[in-house]
Amino acid sequence: MTAHIARTLARIIAVGSLALAFAVVIPAQAAADATSPAAYKQAVQDTLSLVRGALPNDTATAQLALTVFEGGTGMAQREIIADLEASPPDFADAIDRLQALLDALNHPADTSDPAQAQQRLHDVLAMHRYDALHQPETWLDRLRHWINDRINDLLNIFRRESGSLPLPDYVYYILGAIGVAIVAVLIFSSTRGRLREGSATGSSTGPRAPADYFAEADRLAAAGDRIGAIRSLCAGVAATLAGERTWEGSPLTVREIFQHAADPGSLRPLLAPFEAAVYGGRDVDRATYEMAVQVAAPFRQPKEMAA
Repeated sequence: MTAHIARTLARIIAVGSLALAFAVVIPAQAAADATSPAAYKQAVQDTLSLVRGALPNDTATAQLALTVFEGGTGMAQREIIADLEASPPDFADAIDRLQALLDALNHPADTSDPAQAQQRLHDVLAMHRYDALHQPETWLDRLRHWINDRINDLLNIFRRESGSLPLPDYVYYILGAIGVAIVAVLIFSSTRGRLREGSATGSSTGPRAPADYFAEADRLAAAGDRIGAIRSLCAGVAATLAGERTWEGSPLTVREIFQHAADPGSLRPLLAPFEAAVYGGRDVDRATYEMAVQVAAPFRQPKEMAA
């Protein structure tokens, strides 16, 4: 017990003496040579000596080491500073980092023959794999960079960053109103044209009876235009389900209109090839069209029988 107390007192006296020495020497050294590599290295060595002799949870020694370290190296080594500022201080990690830093300072990356090193670098860059580094930019690359620069300039104007021309506030209101108007036109156009898209005749001026669509489908199919024919079949079914004006101006999609059927699933052989042809650009083979005709038959018979 007495020996342990004696060792502890000796350690405290040693740390105190070292602290006093740092208090006297470091200010003068830092003032005379604060930015030299020698001062930087000396601060790392002194800090390493302090933390190696520190006891766990010794915050006083950690603060002293932090003062010494920052006084000689500044704030460049954030990880070591964080170890010393931690509560409790992480002396183990600080010692590892300080030792690695000291090793790097003692063995800097250097070469005794700069000319040979430059020649080796030149030889590596001359390899075929690095040919792209020596090629001038293509016109496409220059165009892409120019477009990126113009977009950045425009964004800087909207962000009102320094170096960009300021715009009056009313310009932003005008641009916003134009954007809203464009979006409204696009939405209105897509809504109106969703069901009329690709109409076989394209010249309908009013509502048409479902029987007209079915007759048109027969004519187009006989002429070999099965894509136009399947559109007309869908128009005839839609007009039967939701009224004669459905195909010309309803905001609903064909799929939504077909939900009004007693058995919407039975219309899938008609709906699927229609969507594939109109929205996916696919062709309609004869077998698929014949199946669609059979599916649409129950919706055309009442009208034809009534006629």
